[in-house]
Amino acid sequence: MTKRTDMTRTSAGYFVSQETSIAADNPIATPQASPPDILRCAYMELVVTDLAASREFYVDVLGLYVTEEDENTLYLRSTEEFIHHNLVLRKGEVAAVAAFSYRVRSPEELDQAVAFYTELGCDVRRSPDGFVKGVGDSVRVVDPLGFPYEFFYQSDHVERMSWRYDLHIPGELVRLDHFNQVTPDVPRAVKYMQDLGFRVTEDIQDEEGTVYAAWMRRKATVHDTAMTGGDGPRMHHVCFATHEKHNILSICDKLGALRRSDSIERGPGRHGVSNAFYLYLRDPDGHRVEVYTQDYYTGDPDNPVITWDVHDNQRRDWWGNPVVPSWYTDASLVLDLDGNPQPVHARTEDSEMAVTIGADGFSYTRADENEGKLGNQL
Repeated sequence: MTKRTDMTRTSAGYFVSQETSIAADNPIATPQASPPDILRCAYMELVVTDLAASREFYVDVLGLYVTEEDENTLYLRSTEEFIHHNLVLRKGEVAAVAAFSYRVRSPEELDQAVAFYTELGCDVRRSPDGFVKGVGDSVRVVDPLGFPYEFFYQSDHVERMSWRYDLHIPGELVRLDHFNQVTPDVPRAVKYMQDLGFRVTEDIQDEEGTVYAAWMRRKATVHDTAMTGGDGPRMHHVCFATHEKHNILSICDKLGALRRSDSIERGPGRHGVSNAFYLYLRDPDGHRVEVYTQDYYTGDPDNPVITWDVHDNQRRDWWGNPVVPSWYTDASLVLDLDGNPQPVHARTEDSEMAVTIGADGFSYTRADENEGKLGNQL
């Protein structure tokens, strides 16, 4: 990534530069095979321990639409979706993520996925009939970072619910927006994702070049996934978008009215990173769900990368509100292709929480003044 001295500081306080290849101390080799042409993040498969409680949270409270269900599995979609599902909830003993699933541009891209990950030495499995209902020929891998990734093209089509205003609720979730993954070595993860065809849109760094998080996209938004520095591989959150800020406020009001305000972990607020209005919730198993709206277009080839100083008090919340420690420390386990939890490896570089919160942390609101908040004030 670009050195701080080669970036341009903006009037809003962040830095901009053009995307470059990132250097990693322990890089994953770049395959000779071309990567699959990924369109977008498409769905997540979550293992939950109480399917009835999860149905109440995701359907009755958040309003996702049920495409199909049986005694062990629930297939859900958002308002604008026309493929079979955006979220699969599967009953199991250990709450975890079974798949981060991406849609590719054509059926032929699945051959590319097999070649790409086979060359990397990954566990690669293909199912012509799909691994879940509603999705056809699919490839699942454990990627070099330890995450279970899926690639597919064919999906059953279902009705878009955008015109069913009689069914809409004030907090309508209209589309799946992104994933967020926790990994110990962010530059190593970013380099691999660039090889997979992702573009970096934003990141958080310090002056020495330590990278704490990075946001990457395939569709023309801020991200389809992000890599957050921490103990991993783990899943930080899955995110659904609303149309407007008031939809997020309505979700908060509904949770309060239901005496479920303890589902709210953080927010509502506005991010510095992504500029989006946000809310973080925890489902009955502790899986983190973000609700998000109003980020920005990133589709041009020379879209500048935005870099935030890790000590900028407005990077995570534009209004300067503190980040609760659980948001940094808690995340969901991920599974291998046999359903076993992946071992979690510790981050060895400085953590974002340590350098901003606690006795050794600090942050600033105005970088050009000798003013700041010590970590113990946050």
